[in-house]
Amino acid sequence: MEKVKLYDTTLRDGMQGPGMSLSASEKVRVVHALDQLGVDYIEAGFPASNPKEVELFEMLAAERLQHARICAFGMTRRKGVEAEDDEALGLLADCFAPVVTLVGKTWALHLEKVTRVEPGENLAMISESVAFLVERGKEVIYDAEHFFDGYRDDPEYAMECLGAALEAGAFDLSLCDTNGSSLPDQIAEATAAVRDEFGGRVEIGIHTHNDAECGVANALAAVREGARLVQGTMNGYGERCGNANLVSIIPALELKMGYEAIGSDRLATLSSVAHEIADLVNVPLDADQPYVGANAFAHKGGMHVAGIASDAKTFEHLEPDTVGNARTVLPSELSGKATIRSRAAELDLDLDEEGVDKAIEALKTREHEGYHYEAARGSFDLLLRRCAGEYEPLFTLEGFRVTTEMDGEGEVSTEATLKIWVEGERHLCVAEGNGPVNALDRALRSALTEHFPHLADVELTGYRVRILDSDHGTGAGTRVLLDSAAGGRSWGTTGVSRNIIEASWEALVDSLEFAFAEGGGRGDG
Repeated sequence: MEKVKLYDTTLRDGMQGPGMSLSASEKVRVVHALDQLGVDYIEAGFPASNPKEVELFEMLAAERLQHARICAFGMTRRKGVEAEDDEALGLLADCFAPVVTLVGKTWALHLEKVTRVEPGENLAMISESVAFLVERGKEVIYDAEHFFDGYRDDPEYAMECLGAALEAGAFDLSLCDTNGSSLPDQIAEATAAVRDEFGGRVEIGIHTHNDAECGVANALAAVREGARLVQGTMNGYGERCGNANLVSIIPALELKMGYEAIGSDRLATLSSVAHEIADLVNVPLDADQPYVGANAFAHKGGMHVAGIASDAKTFEHLEPDTVGNARTVLPSELSGKATIRSRAAELDLDLDEEGVDKAIEALKTREHEGYHYEAARGSFDLLLRRCAGEYEPLFTLEGFRVTTEMDGEGEVSTEATLKIWVEGERHLCVAEGNGPVNALDRALRSALTEHFPHLADVELTGYRVRILDSDHGTGAGTRVLLDSAAGGRSWGTTGVSRNIIEASWEALVDSLEFAFAEGGGRGDG
């Protein structure tokens, strides 16, 4: 298999996205995650451009990586300044990074409007800057900024810029679609022209942005035409609409195009690395992200579920575990028997044909009433247990009352009084909380944990309310979705009622009953 090198610029280009910020130590963690994934080059940023970058490069100089090489990023010399006198080039030459990525102009519009230099001077800036760094022992990647726009405007001059970098000693010419303006056929045409002009003499790279929703497609089109180094960011982070997403590029290269990128063993860690980096940058991973998102291999329609039960290739383009993901079956009013059987088997429930039919009918009826089991797997599992005859309620409710008061100074207090029977024993519980749900939760668990101590570990982590029929104003139906977690697991439950307290109570009870069932039932009590 022919090798395609991977170049990650998450720490430089990716950090230009809105809300993106990492400390130096967090950036080092990203570097190690990328190194373990098998990325060949990691662009750390501008040495000494700010105190954080100074700290980062000092830290990276002491790190030992298994595979990746660190790249420093910079620009060609300033107009009218000799390369050896340019302070920024000197910093690049003196830093520990063995590879320097140097960006230079190739588009006449930028020469006129941005750098304000003549075309000949720009060629000299490229040539002299690359030569200076090569003479100082650096391997240089030349990033031809706005190459594709420049090529469409003046192909001869765009090629001259590449030639200047090549003759000065650059080992890679990376073609940049900096504005993300190009379409795949345009990328392919220009890359093929560069291959025909310089092929065999230098490595060709590709750097694309996603402004036209073609970042990944454009990168792959360039590979088809001879590019052997692909630049991008993890999860497509970057300014405006982001950069080409390496998380999608890697499996496309390996599994669909027949190239070697990171190998099958490392490919199986792709999902975990994508999620790890999303956690580090504190940006939730898009559930719909291809290959690694929670919905990438999720099936909802009954025909789809039946198809994958017979042969997963019928409705999946690859096996989820090849990229470290997993198949999920989503319950909804669209579900068929295969959805019910699939989840029942996972729960080790003995659900006969009558039970399957009963579950389908209950599911469709309740979803019509406003329940949303796709986001409430805990409630869905309890529904299946009821249909299988393997459900026993934790307690019997005698009644509850919730009161909320506000005093003259605006202080609010909530109190719940609860009467329930647990294993033949009557409990009268009173608890205060910061709201009705919190007060009910405290009151209920004060009784239940006497019998089932493991329920004390359940934490309510999310509470969402949706009005189902807003035309009815304050009398509208309400759906509550409750998120819970314990022991490293998380689950959702749901309740529906015209009374928000009743809907919340239903979701709360489901949460604790799910935790009870998952904890081994009364044997753990």
